[in-house]
Amino acid sequence: MDDDGGQYRDNRSDFIRGAKDIAKVAKKQVGKKMGRGVDKMADEYTRRSYKRFEEEDDDEDYAGVPGEDAAGGGGGGGYYRNDSRANADDDAHSDSTEGHDEDDEIYEGEYQGIPRGESGKADGEAARAQVQAQHFRDLSAYEGERRKDQEELAQQYESILQECGHGKFQWTLYFVLGLALMADGVEIFVVGFVLPFAEKDMCLSEPNKGMLGLIVYLGMMVGAFVWGGLADRIGRRQTLLISLSINSVFAFFSSFVQGYSSFLFCRLASGVGIGGSIPIVFSYYSEFLAQEKRGEHLSWLCMFWMIGGIYASAMAWAIIPHYGWSFQMGSAYQFHSWRVFVLVCAFPAVAAISALTTMPESPRFYLENGKHDEAWMILKQVHDTNMRAKGYPERVFSVTTIKTVKQMDELAELGDGAAWHQKWRIKLTSLFHQVWSNFLTVFSPEYRRTTYMMMAVWFSMSFSYYGLTVWFPDMIKYLQKQEYASRTKVFVKEKVEHVTFNFTLENQVHRQGEYFNDKFMNLKMRSMIFEDSLFEECYFEDITSSNTFFKNCTFIATLFYNTDLFKYRLVNSRLINSTFLHNKEGCLLSDVSDENNAYMVYFVSFLGTLAVLPGNIVSALLMDKIGRLRMLAGSSVISCISCFFLSFGNSESAMIALLCLFGGISIASWNALDVLTVELYPSDKRTTAFGFLNALCKLAAVLGISIFTSFVGITKAVPILFASGALAAGSFLALKLPETRGQVLQ
Repeated sequence: MDDDGGQYRDNRSDFIRGAKDIAKVAKKQVGKKMGRGVDKMADEYTRRSYKRFEEEDDDEDYAGVPGEDAAGGGGGGGYYRNDSRANADDDAHSDSTEGHDEDDEIYEGEYQGIPRGESGKADGEAARAQVQAQHFRDLSAYEGERRKDQEELAQQYESILQECGHGKFQWTLYFVLGLALMADGVEIFVVGFVLPFAEKDMCLSEPNKGMLGLIVYLGMMVGAFVWGGLADRIGRRQTLLISLSINSVFAFFSSFVQGYSSFLFCRLASGVGIGGSIPIVFSYYSEFLAQEKRGEHLSWLCMFWMIGGIYASAMAWAIIPHYGWSFQMGSAYQFHSWRVFVLVCAFPAVAAISALTTMPESPRFYLENGKHDEAWMILKQVHDTNMRAKGYPERVFSVTTIKTVKQMDELAELGDGAAWHQKWRIKLTSLFHQVWSNFLTVFSPEYRRTTYMMMAVWFSMSFSYYGLTVWFPDMIKYLQKQEYASRTKVFVKEKVEHVTFNFTLENQVHRQGEYFNDKFMNLKMRSMIFEDSLFEECYFEDITSSNTFFKNCTFIATLFYNTDLFKYRLVNSRLINSTFLHNKEGCLLSDVSDENNAYMVYFVSFLGTLAVLPGNIVSALLMDKIGRLRMLAGSSVISCISCFFLSFGNSESAMIALLCLFGGISIASWNALDVLTVELYPSDKRTTAFGFLNALCKLAAVLGISIFTSFVGITKAVPILFASGALAAGSFLALKLPETRGQVLQ
């Protein structure tokens, strides 16, 4: 009995030291310097581990110690179960007599967190290793049980959706989530449409214009990753409401702010908000769709992205060129028509928020998180709504019990005495670790190959698609500029005296001219260049200019009154006895831009977006018939072939036709990729994986846009090779992915 009692004390001592080590690790995981709250959590962990150890030992003591006589000194009792400890003979040693081991002693201070001495370190290390090994064995067993529960839930959930049917509820949710997807489509076009006008309002340099064009993609990249991870932890509906609210609030502010920095920040925040739309919307909707309807109806949902692009093009066409839709308070505050357009583009997000408040959370999310009753009520609502709409109100929802997934025990909550900021800090830190841990599981051995393959496909698709869709309009603008430059009129050594110019001067070059006592009044100058010219006793009044410069000119006794001919427009020019009075301040939005050109940009975007309609219809009808992989690979191959037709795009009409062709073909690839991403990952990792891949998509978009646009006007060969190569690689890798058609939703 002596050896058994000492061995028990050894085990208990080693176990508690190991438990304290695990508790210290828990402290590090939830953050440093958390104060008393974290200490309580760590001590609670130790207490629970110690209690479990005692309970396990008690069970063994009841069974007796092998090798001892039942009638002997230790018969029938364990270390704590012997009621005659005080009367035991000398062979029954106690902690205060022989058999007491100094190194194994657990003194009171150790439980309170006071470090013990150097003695017993070797035994402590062994015990800690034993406890940690047991911890990993428990975690492995937990993961095994959870995976088994998920498999059973997937089969039962599919049967429940079959019983609920497809009807009014799914169609209602379709239009609600469609508004959120429409808001994402609108966001892509907003900055591109307003940039030509905002650059005049804010005096934007070329680098600032480039940053403003890319900032929305950077915001959406961050938003997709953050909101996708959160949706797997706090719910699809709640996360989508938060993200859409951020998008609508900052979109609203961006229409009123005046400075470049504030406008840039608002568009960045707006992009972060809308970034969660795509990963959450597709995951959310898929969890209400039965297997035979999933591919088709997720493809129909993609049409709302197209509708968003059409809405943005139509609103820009109707609003921006109308400069009467504006007001200003002096030169400090201006609200021009492009700001009205930005405000109108926030409407889809606001409408989606209002409609989403009437819809329930995903029942699959509730079941994955052990909330049986909430999930059952929602599924009953789906069943009853569909049955009433189909004329069978008497049909009863027959499901009584649904499988839920095993949940991991969490550390103890902070006590009531903890400060509110400590509680929130602990909760947020814990949430961050949960999201990050869930993200890392996407790269676990079980999903690693799938994730890497999907990363490659998403990157190649996004790099080529976004790169080309931005390259097309830039090429059209370049061709327009070339055509405009071909109509430039050149005047050399002209002499003009005592003439009043009160009409528009446009697209002209004047070299070595002489102007004496001439008046330039109430006129607009568009793309005017004066080189090596002399202006003597001339008068410039109320001039509004665009792309107008005076190079190596001389001004003698000339007056400039209420003009925007600032010094930077006078390149290497001399001013002799000349005066500037009441210059126009700031960068006023002038109406000197070509309205026909503005209409052309919106019309091209409208046609390019509308061209994806046939591809959407075909992909929706064939998605469940030919499979996701064939749709993805086939569409990518055809898109790759279409890239080689770009070499024939030498006119505006040819480029517009090629843009429509490429958009109509490639949309089928995007639809198949969205469906495949939803079905390849389990429900507890779905939006996390989708969000990460969508964030990678936006990063590829930024790279594609930056690279492709740098070759505008230089060569077409590089964009063609890049786009076709990326699409070919994507189609090849897509065939290596597993087919998910006909499978239940994991």
